[in-house]
Amino acid sequence: MIDVKQTLQESEERMEMAAMFLEEQLSRIRAGRANVAIVSGVRVKSYGQLVPLNQVANVSTPDPRTIAIKPWDRKTIRDIEKAIMDSDVGITPENNGEIIRLGIPQPTEERRRELAKQCNKIGEKAKVEVRNVRSDIKDRLKKAIKDGLSEDNEKDAELELQKLHDKYIKKLDALLEAKNKEIMTV
Repeated sequence: MIDVKQTLQESEERMEMAAMFLEEQLSRIRAGRANVAIVSGVRVKSYGQLVPLNQVANVSTPDPRTIAIKPWDRKTIRDIEKAIMDSDVGITPENNGEIIRLGIPQPTEERRRELAKQCNKIGEKAKVEVRNVRSDIKDRLKKAIKDGLSEDNEKDAELELQKLHDKYIKKLDALLEAKNKEIMTV
């Protein structure tokens, strides 16, 4: 026979995973703010090898619109600058001889709308996952009636499941709303 409490706990864990997935995905979307992850894929030719940028320089964000790159060896500054220009970062580096600065441009209204759409798509995936969890558990509860679970217990469990579903959908909506507000704020 099915353990109703354990089944509901399992469903809550799966719904929490969907919320964590959404939170992680939304954190990767940057709306005109400097983030060292922007240059994390840049590879620099150093001492005859291609190495990640963070292995030849200190990468930091001194303010919300700037990424500062301070090479450990000043001789590599030209190589770093060339690697940034050749990468798909899309930002022209400014070099003062010691530090390379990348100015992050303010996104246009159109770009902010695209980012908001992207966030909503990711949010919809997470909501679909929460709904799928609810559907799976409902099916299990229906089958459990045949295995001897009383209909009253099944109805109570279904009600509890619906409450969990509503709670997590509300949580996902709140995450999306906060991210959209961050994106659309100029």
